Amino acid sequence: MAVTKLTSANFEQEVANSTQPVVVDFWASWCGPCQMLSPVLEEVAETVSGVKVMKCNVDEEMPLAAKFGIDSIPALLKFENGTVKARSIGFVPKEQVKAFLMG
Repeated sequence: MAVTKLTSANFEQEVANSTQPVVVDFWASWCGPCQMLSPVLEEVAETVSGVKVMKCNVDEEMPLAAKFGIDSIPALLKFENGTVKARSIGFVPKEQVKAFLMG
C-alpha cells in the first residue's frame, strides 16, 4: 500500500474515520533518522496489507503534531478507530517497523 501525506485537512477522513488501522510517520526533512526510516517504512508498507500508512511533516503540520504530543521524531503512531494505540519513537530496523505495522 502506498504511503499518503497526512494533513490537518484530511485527518478526519484518513485517520479518525478509517475502518482500518492507520500508522502515521511524523517526520521532518532536516531529520537524519527520519530520512533513514522513510525508505524502510515505504518498503514495509508495500508488503503489509490491512493497515494504512501515512506521513505527516511536523514543520508543515505543527498543530497536528502538537495535538498528539510529538516532541521527538521520527515518531510512528498507530491509530485504531481514531485513537492512538501504540507509539514508536526514533529509527527502528525493518523487522521492528513490520512488527509495529502488523501488531
